[in-house]
Amino acid sequence: MCGITGWVSFDRDLRAAAGTVDAMTETMACRGPDDRGTWIDGPAALGHRRLAIIDLPGGRQPMTAATPEGTVALVYSGETYNFTELRRELTGLGHRFGTASDTEVVLRGYLEWGDRLAERLNGMYAFAVWDGRHDRLVMIRDRMGIKPFYYHPTSDGVLFGSEPKAILANPLVRPRVTLDGLRELFAFVKTPGHAVWDGMREVEPGTVVTVDRAGHHRRVYWELPTRPHLDDRATTIATVRSLLDDIVRRQLVADVPRCTLLSGGLDSSAMTALAARQLAEHDEKVRSFAVDFVGQTEHFVADDLRGTPDTPFVHEVARASGTEHQDIVLDSAALADPEVRAQVLRARDLPMGLGDMDDSLLLLFRAIREHSTVALSGESADEVFGGYRQFFDEEARRADMFPWLVGHGPQAGDATDILRSDLRRDLDLAGYVRDGYATAVAGIRRLDGESDFEYRMRRICHLHLTRFVRILLDRKDRTSMAVGLEVRVPFCDHRLVEYVYNAPWSLKSFDGREKSLLREATADLLPRSVYDRVKSPYPSTQDPAYAVALQGQVKDLLTRPSHPVFGLVDRDRVRQAADRTGPSADQGSRADQASRRGLERTLDLALWLDLYRPEVVLS
Repeated sequence: MCGITGWVSFDRDLRAAAGTVDAMTETMACRGPDDRGTWIDGPAALGHRRLAIIDLPGGRQPMTAATPEGTVALVYSGETYNFTELRRELTGLGHRFGTASDTEVVLRGYLEWGDRLAERLNGMYAFAVWDGRHDRLVMIRDRMGIKPFYYHPTSDGVLFGSEPKAILANPLVRPRVTLDGLRELFAFVKTPGHAVWDGMREVEPGTVVTVDRAGHHRRVYWELPTRPHLDDRATTIATVRSLLDDIVRRQLVADVPRCTLLSGGLDSSAMTALAARQLAEHDEKVRSFAVDFVGQTEHFVADDLRGTPDTPFVHEVARASGTEHQDIVLDSAALADPEVRAQVLRARDLPMGLGDMDDSLLLLFRAIREHSTVALSGESADEVFGGYRQFFDEEARRADMFPWLVGHGPQAGDATDILRSDLRRDLDLAGYVRDGYATAVAGIRRLDGESDFEYRMRRICHLHLTRFVRILLDRKDRTSMAVGLEVRVPFCDHRLVEYVYNAPWSLKSFDGREKSLLREATADLLPRSVYDRVKSPYPSTQDPAYAVALQGQVKDLLTRPSHPVFGLVDRDRVRQAADRTGPSADQGSRADQASRRGLERTLDLALWLDLYRPEVVLS
């Protein structure tokens, strides 16, 4: 797990620009605190920051291979979970290895198969190969988009990086955001390839982008496939369990301390229990960590999203699985700390507006990093198995829009209410979302004989797996790597995703509940309380002191009427939100939650403008 960056300029010798390459590489220092390296050869420059996970002394990068036709150089971020099998195959084909790292397997695999290597990989990865034999750069990203990968075409080549900050460190790029970028920022829909920053793109999941003197070429090597599901219920449940056993076993491989993220929900509990059982075979125990807030368990108030506190379930799973468990308990002062907000914003390069849920995630990961370098997460199980409320909501099922926005999107009123009215008009977020939805569903294949209802549920599942999950995966990667923690996501293994996606909805919800297949596949591992627990989202603090702290910070901001944030937000609306939020407000009401989100969004935008000084083009 690492940070990668690079620059290809066919019209110049980049050895004269080594300082710029170093600067781009150093922006990735948090992603790779263990080592750094750069490689420059004529028109190509590669930079790498390493977080050592496998073969600690042998996996240094950039990694090169000399051939009679020219040098092939690789910078790689991620993990290839089937590298042992691939290494064996490549050895049989005559390749010789000097390290035990998965990075060298990827390099040798490219030498053998070219960019068709991508189809053979099982893992999470973003990597770039400079192929000196043909003077071309090849960029490849994993199927689900677990690892981020950005690029910026230039007049004579390309810049790339794990994160936008690496590209923004090059003087060829101006930090500029247009109306279209703001639409993507505020709409919560994750348009494939869109990077918000003007001129910048994402390497899309499951895609190879090749850059040579003739230009840019794009090849899709994986898309979510549609195929008939022929297995009965018992076989399907058994197959899911078999896949999960194999996936977790592969993802526990590391030469550094590992742990699990445990929320007490079905997903993380099943994953933790599987890991605990497998490590017990080697007389090892799983370390598990959970986030909590001071006083939240004792004074928990149920709301529309969260009916129970996490901690009692967390502790029951930890006891049942025999983990070495630790709660990371956060207070409101830490959550509202402007420096924590700044660290989150620098991690994500954009003001995403998730407030305390982002801040607590960073603080959780920072605390975990003191003990472990690799963490397994239950992320994406809801998208794979159908765990969100909108999967069962008739309005969301019928609506011709992204189901997670029904009742919560721009049309319903949310944190974007604090934007200036003229900006909201020009953004036309409702139209942007509508157009994005039409594009997203246009290519979803329908099986012959599939009922209208099953096809609509297929579309909902497809949207979650190709749009919604990418928002959450980016959040988890960027926040964890900001503190040098590698988070692995077993439920994103493409074999599991493909298999469960094609199971009909009647099978995914055969008992009338969410995630029926996952529940039954791991029933023997779970405490009954967790088996029966209803989905509860990632926690958010209920402490009024957090809202009061936001209120004070925003009121300080309001004393600076010339701040550029007021070119985006309406001062009167922000003042109303600040006056509403406080100990006298109804902390659980939707209106008060929207006010709090508005304050968080305002503070994020103001800080982003201060730190990144982007040119914001509103026309």
